Amino acid sequence: MFFLAMVIGQSLIAQEKFDLIIIGGGASGTAAGITAGRMGAKTLIVESTPWLGGMLTSAGVSAIDGNHRLPSGIWGEFRDSLVAHYGSQQAMATGWVSNTLFEPHVGNEIFQSISQSVSSLTVSFQSEWKEAKYSEGIWNITFHKDGKIINVSAPILIDATEMGDVAASVGLPYRLGMDARDEVGEEFAPEISNDIIQDLTYVVTLQDFGMGSDKTIPRPENYDPAEFACACAHADPISDNDPTLDCGKMIDYGKLPNGKYMINWPNCGNDYYVNLVELSPEEREIELEKAKQASLRFVYYIQHELGYKNLGIAEEEFPTEDHLPMIPYHRESRRFHGLVDFTLPFVRTPYEAQSPLYRTGVVVGDYTIDHHHKKNLDAPAIDFIKIRVPSYNVPLGALIPANHPALILAEKSISVSNIVNGASRLQPVVLGIGQAAGVLGALASSKKLPLDQVSIRDVQQILLDQKGFIMPFLDMNPTDKHFQAMQKIGATGILKGEGVPYLWANQTWFYPERLVTEYELVSGLKTYYSQLDGNWGASGDYLTLEKLEQFLKIIDPKLTWEGLLKIADSEGLVIDFSADRKLTREEVSVLLDSILDPFSIPIDWDGSIK
Repeated sequence: MFFLAMVIGQSLIAQEKFDLIIIGGGASGTAAGITAGRMGAKTLIVESTPWLGGMLTSAGVSAIDGNHRLPSGIWGEFRDSLVAHYGSQQAMATGWVSNTLFEPHVGNEIFQSISQSVSSLTVSFQSEWKEAKYSEGIWNITFHKDGKIINVSAPILIDATEMGDVAASVGLPYRLGMDARDEVGEEFAPEISNDIIQDLTYVVTLQDFGMGSDKTIPRPENYDPAEFACACAHADPISDNDPTLDCGKMIDYGKLPNGKYMINWPNCGNDYYVNLVELSPEEREIELEKAKQASLRFVYYIQHELGYKNLGIAEEEFPTEDHLPMIPYHRESRRFHGLVDFTLPFVRTPYEAQSPLYRTGVVVGDYTIDHHHKKNLDAPAIDFIKIRVPSYNVPLGALIPANHPALILAEKSISVSNIVNGASRLQPVVLGIGQAAGVLGALASSKKLPLDQVSIRDVQQILLDQKGFIMPFLDMNPTDKHFQAMQKIGATGILKGEGVPYLWANQTWFYPERLVTEYELVSGLKTYYSQLDGNWGASGDYLTLEKLEQFLKIIDPKLTWEGLLKIADSEGLVIDFSADRKLTREEVSVLLDSILDPFSIPIDWDGSIK
């Protein structure tokens, strides 16, 4: 069942040189390694456990939060692999928390299988990094494996650790805990900053051993049923009015295929508060054992008090002596200062924010902002339910430190506010962060460029070629014929999406079939083409093919009617070619992309046109 700890790919040689090194084989590190390796970069992942996938696998959080209608890049590939394994998407819709639930070991097997197919990728398992030094344009990394000290080097490094330990070790400045309101410009933030992070969870996978079985664990020390007295009181703060006592619903929250259950319950459950980030490794181990004990107390409560004696800890899920996951679910990390800071205004109202960061997006997400603070009574009260957001994209500059030319931030350590981390921390988004980091790292290494000199549009184009979303438009799919054209025109802002905060799966709609008005088009084009400044010839009428030709000829006088028709035909647009034909957003996107190619116009890290 389990993959043995080994090196995937080529044999690892001490002092070996790589194009890219990734420390951490969690969700982002795995995605980064697969992506960079597929691009031909000689890549190394240094991972401390025998598994790949981090929070999705090694931490047991095998219920996907969000992006069900945004199957971007490696996340979409991973989900397709799960569907192939279980036979259908419906076969994974077993628990009500998610559309996609799976057994952690299956997720690991999929990630390892994909990694093994990438010849340029090497993974060193059960390897503990010890030192990272940057000098004269080269990273020198030291890690321990099988009692040996191994030194490797590369021009680019990705910190994909769970808590940003590598970036911190080289002195990069970071924020930790809740930001002050005035510091980040977020009205929902507390007035004064603090170091309180989200609760972590030592997830437990239970298995149904059948009625009549008694898999009750020994009574844990310090057990008190009062600790879990409200565990069965469930209320969805978005869609439910009042809590109801329903222990079965609590158990079914994370029901997995094959009679297993993910126990990752925030309401008087196994969330646990501790700020591990700045503790020593030895101190972390002590605190994590306390978190494990809290989870075991909850398991005992489920078995002994609630009567689910037939649910026992799955004994063949994780390769550990105690059958618990290898790592806890870390919801929060250090957050380093990037080329841009991704804060709440850019998520809530991207088209009205102080700079058009949405143009630089490389990762999409739709899950609402979700924080876990129930186990820390000192945490300032923040009404997260009022922080309603549409689906969003993460800017590339949030992955690049403001003060380092060759270190990429991944996992949960990107440059976001504490509040926004409540959305960007979720599994599909972190996979996307890793994929974008892999593209960025491979490009910077191959072109021998500092990270801040890599073209944003180049990174975005490669992601699109890899079936990734750069704009969070849920009404399109990478398999659509004109997906890239609509994504690219959306990323220019010439045609904008419409955001809708919606339950636990927020939305942004592009409406490909909607007609475009003349004024809408010209207003968007003016940003890029000064020839249209002062043009008063655009009305609120729907745009026709004839009017489009007139506007485009102002920008490019060489354009002819015949040429426009030829381009439309070559792009496979199903139109009757009449002058008064009204055009949809999809058709306009395709024609603008083909004729003007505004996506190729360079932009700065804040999304401004250079």
